Amino acid sequence: MKRWWLPEGMEELLPPSSWRAEDLRRALLDRYRERGYELILTPLVEHLDTLLTGTGSDLERQTFKLIDPASGRLLGLRADMTPQAARIAARRYANQAVVRLCYLGTVLRTQADSLGGPRSPRQVGCELFGEARIEADLEIVRLMLETLELAGVRDAHLDLGHVGIYRAIAARLKLDTEDEAALFGILQRKSRPDLRDFADAKRLQQVAARSLAELMDLNGGPVTLDRARRVLGDGADIAECLDSLERVATELNKTYPALPIHIDLAELRGYRYQTGMVFAAFAPGHGRELARGGRYDGVGREFGVARPATGFSADLNELLRLGVGQEAA
Repeated sequence: MKRWWLPEGMEELLPPSSWRAEDLRRALLDRYRERGYELILTPLVEHLDTLLTGTGSDLERQTFKLIDPASGRLLGLRADMTPQAARIAARRYANQAVVRLCYLGTVLRTQADSLGGPRSPRQVGCELFGEARIEADLEIVRLMLETLELAGVRDAHLDLGHVGIYRAIAARLKLDTEDEAALFGILQRKSRPDLRDFADAKRLQQVAARSLAELMDLNGGPVTLDRARRVLGDGADIAECLDSLERVATELNKTYPALPIHIDLAELRGYRYQTGMVFAAFAPGHGRELARGGRYDGVGREFGVARPATGFSADLNELLRLGVGQEAA
């Protein structure tokens, strides 16, 4: 019977789930089209160096690789469609100031994002290039929430963070690449003993070390931002990040007054390529995030057109499972 088993983390859909997935696909793409987003259909396979350029560099471990018998070049199976959207925006829309793109297709990964998760998600998402203002972040977050609504997901809550705050504190420490990677790991584990040992070993400035320790505990409702202003100092760079988070939380509360918003300033999801606000959507009782996104300014530089950018993505299959489950409850 083993010959009928699928590889670990690979999925297939059968009726009626496959029909529900197709209905949801159409509904989502219709909504994105109404919002002014152009649909792109990207290739499953690209040259590996193209896939891993810029924002895709963190995807190397998740990318299946093979040799092209026609050219002898190394190819990769797409593990994320965001780098492909960035390439298309830079090369095909170089003369357009603001570009809105959406996509939906299967991606393949060597490892799942979380234990027991899929390795072949049907990724759906939107990217907005060329707009640096906070209105762009708001537009993308709202579109992410609309995506959950269309999928039938109820009681979602939103996590907001900003990698610029950690970047501002870390920049003051002038750490080398290896030490910054170690510090990044400590922050993700939120381990105060490890941070204390690291600060002693590296003789970190007391003010910066104290700010990093405070960062671990700066999570909760929007009032967390007031506490952050008191304990993180009065640096203009940090204040600007906190102001952006407050503006987004305030504006979202007008449209979604019942939406629970959680602030986590130690959340560094996508830190290695994201440059500003990061966000993720969760549902009660569901351990994995349903959708995630953030700002990654400077994208397209390797293709000759560096622009501000923000976007989100989700797994359509995951949305389908949770949405249908809630509707049946």
